[in-house]
Amino acid sequence: MPELPEVQTTVNGLQKHVVGLKIADVWSNYNSPYFKGSKTIKDPSYFKHLKKELIGAKITAVKRRAKNILIYTLSSPRFAHLSKKSKPARNEKILLIHMKMTGHLLYGTYHFDPSNKKDPWVVVEPKSLKDPFNRHVHFVISFSNGKQLALSDVRKFAKVTIIDAENMLESDHIKHIGPEPLEKSFDFPAFAARLNLKPNGKIKQVLTDQRIIAGIGNIYADESLWHSGIHPSEKVGRIDRLKWKQLFKAIKTTLSKGVDLGGDSTSDYRNVLGEKGSFHETHHAYQRTGMRCDKKGCGGIINRMLLGGRSAHFCDMHQKLVNKRMIDGASIIKQTK
Repeated sequence: MPELPEVQTTVNGLQKHVVGLKIADVWSNYNSPYFKGSKTIKDPSYFKHLKKELIGAKITAVKRRAKNILIYTLSSPRFAHLSKKSKPARNEKILLIHMKMTGHLLYGTYHFDPSNKKDPWVVVEPKSLKDPFNRHVHFVISFSNGKQLALSDVRKFAKVTIIDAENMLESDHIKHIGPEPLEKSFDFPAFAARLNLKPNGKIKQVLTDQRIIAGIGNIYADESLWHSGIHPSEKVGRIDRLKWKQLFKAIKTTLSKGVDLGGDSTSDYRNVLGEKGSFHETHHAYQRTGMRCDKKGCGGIINRMLLGGRSAHFCDMHQKLVNKRMIDGASIIKQTK
């Protein structure tokens, strides 16, 4: 699943290419009876509503909140008819896109071929969009400049909906999300306060809980824990304060590096021009099962375990788990790999 760096990379690309463009048409082949009444484009009746709101609107800004892409649009003012003194109401909407497991947004020129039932949107340019991972297009915005913004999503898990800009913070899609880890205001005291919300939680599960901290997923949690020498299943309350500080620094550094390298393309992720990021070339833990730890002087092996139904990768030497248990009133520390 795209995490903060991949989503931010996408937002950076959209800011460059689509801000200021006018929406000419909207297309989708998402259609599922299981999502009826879901207020996403997977419900055909909702898609009709979304399409009506978007056609003719101009994109004014693109932002990120956690793993959500927020595309701000502004339609022609709607005039109140009750009084001549009434001011035109701003019809500002936000197209909210969560890319989920395999989604990514692509910008370029496409040709629609209705004879191709499976993949009707054919890339014209740029050539980088012709990567096989980019061909599973299920949602398209066409602009007045003749280009398209396409959502490629092989597993069709992505979420696309529209919300009122003025009520964005109260939206069910946004209001429960924790603070942004790369914001300057997110300092160590703020980080510690978030961890203290779940002292009995396992650290990796706490880090990837979007209600606690925004934007961190499997990849960047594994890498941050590797850098700070913390086992992914260690309970938050058993980690000493020095390790908390090391973890705080590692999260900031690792996420920033992910953005600088254009995200992680271990799986499907590509940027808006269809190109790979390169953070996956720098992995120390994630998906390196059985390989020797590359921490200087360590000599450990990268292990994999299941934690809450998800994989966690860690070094069996410098990320040892410390479990405390009481036997006959004595405190015994057991170290397990």
